[in-house]
Amino acid sequence: MTAPFLSLKDAIVRYDRLTAVDGVSLELRRGETLGLVGESGCGKSTIARAIVGLQPLTAGTISIEGETLQDVSSQRRVNLQRRIQLLFQDPAASLSPRLRVQSLLAEPLKIRRAFVPENWARIMAVAESIGLGEQLLPRYPHQLSGGQARRVALVRALAAEPSIIVADEPTAGLDISVQGELLNLLRALRDRLGLSYLLISHNLNVVGRVTDRVAVMYLGQIVESGPTATLFREPAHPYTQALLSVNLTLDANRRRERIVLSGELPSPSNPPAGCRFHKRCPLAQPKCASEAPTLQAGAGGRSVACHFPLAAKPAVMPQPIAG
Repeated sequence: MTAPFLSLKDAIVRYDRLTAVDGVSLELRRGETLGLVGESGCGKSTIARAIVGLQPLTAGTISIEGETLQDVSSQRRVNLQRRIQLLFQDPAASLSPRLRVQSLLAEPLKIRRAFVPENWARIMAVAESIGLGEQLLPRYPHQLSGGQARRVALVRALAAEPSIIVADEPTAGLDISVQGELLNLLRALRDRLGLSYLLISHNLNVVGRVTDRVAVMYLGQIVESGPTATLFREPAHPYTQALLSVNLTLDANRRRERIVLSGELPSPSNPPAGCRFHKRCPLAQPKCASEAPTLQAGAGGRSVACHFPLAAKPAVMPQPIAG
């Protein structure tokens, strides 16, 4: 195994009395696509913002190629974090409505003081290769389709010559054919440019098809992680099994019994004692209410935070993405 390019260690993010991220550790290697999944409000987007420097950590560390950001100079930190670019969940909202596409694409180069003919030609070549022709350059963001806005955001990110792309719900709001085109594009760019991706998504079909590994979050913590194929086939945590049970598939022979969790997701400002999932877990035992499980590494790159991990039941692998 190669050393991780990006590493989070015991990351904590607090907002007043609310702890959005509580002791999360993640690793991302060169050329790898890591999926991050979980219910809304579990802390996925907060992790994304912390990685790119938009949200400071309350505790813990972020390291890039072995350099801990908290230990380097401010200029070195800026240079390191520039190698990580974020694709926002709402691409149109991330684009200034006052600027035309041409200005939006030039802006990252101007910020870096790298707006020279050869760099502009490189950006235009990338834009053309992903379907952003010159006819779109005079348009404003509100004149773009959802797919076009995502492509503009992607080219802007690539203008910084990143090594890592953090994609927050990159297929949200797109129809299935456009989803397929975008995912194929991301994979092609990964192979051509040697990129790594942290892919945050609710769409398990997308996660199952394009990621190498998956980390599952619940209420600010990682409860399970491992190779995608293994985790989807043999979930070890009851929450992961419930999450996968509602994954949609058109093949009736590949569907599994749906697991409906009781109760509501607890508030991050007042998480339950012990295992945070125990009040909704159909397999909870007295120990779960009093003792918090730790993330334990197992065979084959698997890790699970559960006192009584499942004897795995086969899950449904996602259907192929069209396009």
